[in-house]
Amino acid sequence: MNELPVAYRQYLEGKTEDFVDTIAPILKQSAADELHGVRVIMNPHVLQAHLDDKIPYGSIVESID
Repeated sequence: MNELPVAYRQYLEGKTEDFVDTIAPILKQSAADELHGVRVIMNPHVLQAHLDDKIPYGSIVESID
């Protein structure tokens, strides 16, 4: 597996263990494919991440929906 891009590692810095446990698998998948960036969905009761072909590899976009 490829190493996580610097932007991904920096994004995880200072986050809670639960946050990292939820987001890290998708970041690793993105790093393995090197095709798409990651969208992180954050609502009061929801935390999700998924690959997004509209986001360039190595980038993370947070949204509420």
